Amino acid sequence: QVQLVESGGGLVQAGGSLRLTCAASGSIFRINNMGWYRQAPGKQRELVATIARGGSPNYVDSVKGRFTISGDDAKSTVYLQMNNLKPEDTALYYCKLDITNGRLTRNDYWGQGTQVTVSS
Repeated sequence: QVQLVESGGGLVQAGGSLRLTCAASGSIFRINNMGWYRQAPGKQRELVATIARGGSPNYVDSVKGRFTISGDDAKSTVYLQMNNLKPEDTALYYCKLDITNGRLTRNDYWGQGTQVTVSS
């Protein structure tokens, strides 16, 4: 059983920063790919940032230069550093990890979501 727990969301003024954390626990053999998604009210969920194991990060154009995705393999944790936040970044943010578990079965796991609200 693998579980993801997200934290770090909150209310911030435009121009501020937040760091989201997604910690995985359970029977984890390897984290393969990591990603952050967001969903604003009335909109579809969109991919914000991804990074593959040993690869380079990729970002949606709207967050390039402001957001940074990173991972700590030893802690089974992925981060999303968000700087210079804008009101349009307001959304529920989800992490998704592609994990090979202890039985060597590979699946996608989602966090529960953490709310980010940016005031103007």
